[in-house]
Amino acid sequence: MSALLSGAISFALGCYALASILVLVRLIRGPRAQDRVFALDLLYLHAMLVMLVLGIRYQSDTYFDAALLVALFSFASSSAMAKFILRGEVIE
Repeated sequence: MSALLSGAISFALGCYALASILVLVRLIRGPRAQDRVFALDLLYLHAMLVMLVLGIRYQSDTYFDAALLVALFSFASSSAMAKFILRGEVIE
């Protein structure tokens, strides 16, 4: 791996870590439930992107499979939380 790619990966991981910390603050202090759901969705997105960057760094397909699972769980949980906020129940 070249030095440029290694530096770019380290920079990307640092940016994702900083963004995740800021999103955690919004998740804890969010004044409304919609803010908390959006913050949790962003945390899922950051986790997926970190998995993809680590897959590039270690040249392993397992990280890409894990990122796909994180995306699937993110969609399911965001849909369930949005339905709960809208109607007050998840299962009809």
